[in-house]
Amino acid sequence: MKSGKNKSKKRNNPPTGNTTSMRDKADRHALYELSVQEVTHEYEFINSTFHDIRGYHAHDLREDFCGTAKMCCEWVSRHSKNMAVGIDIDANVLDWSKKHNVQALESPAKKRVNLLNDDVVLAKTKPAQIILAMNFSYQLFKQRETLKNYFKAVHKSLADDGVFFLDAFGGYDAYAESREKTKQKGFTYIWEQESYNPITGELICHIHFHFPDKSRLQKAFTYDWRLWTLPEIRELLEEANFTNVTVYWEGTDEETGEGNGIYSPSLQGDADPSWVCYLSAEK
Repeated sequence: MKSGKNKSKKRNNPPTGNTTSMRDKADRHALYELSVQEVTHEYEFINSTFHDIRGYHAHDLREDFCGTAKMCCEWVSRHSKNMAVGIDIDANVLDWSKKHNVQALESPAKKRVNLLNDDVVLAKTKPAQIILAMNFSYQLFKQRETLKNYFKAVHKSLADDGVFFLDAFGGYDAYAESREKTKQKGFTYIWEQESYNPITGELICHIHFHFPDKSRLQKAFTYDWRLWTLPEIRELLEEANFTNVTVYWEGTDEETGEGNGIYSPSLQGDADPSWVCYLSAEK
């Protein structure tokens, strides 16, 4: 997780003069993909984990809250039988995806991506072997019943051999009002945790992008979430009739003490200041 606060409106102003600022030329969706998404790693985890669970590979995927549908495009590019459906309530981001990601695919693969502008709870799709809810987007459901209703909708939308994959984050830093900067090529990515309400669990976060010419794209993305704990998520999945709810915890590099990028089934996690994990839930 990353963090930061917008303390001054003045910071939003582009540099003076006739030169177009880097902020004005920036594409927030492209910057998001560069900063946040690792679809190659995500594909490898999902593909191999489904195979570990079922003993064969899946070909039908549905990506909920798909945004730019980067994962849908990665999925269909990996195998000629792979089909993907992406669902998002934001028509603008789906249009962006069609222009930048779907069009970049080879012609046969383009036909195997279907993007739907719909509500993930209400959408009617062909039963999928895999449904994804990544980048914590399901945390926009702030009440137990609304999150459980979403999980029930996912369960209903899965094929008989289906597996639901999602991610989660936590650690004591997740409750802090904080700001973290990450240098990227040509810009700085900033994750801001603006506020956390310990009574309701509500968390407000923003993504900002800062550029070498001192221009800034403040609040490029804003998230109004409830920070659900792993026990809550697991319990709600089970209440929604999923079986074999499994947490995949990241291993530790013995030399650096940092995460090694390898996620394995676990019943014991570490009380780290910040962690990200995956979950699978079987139909």
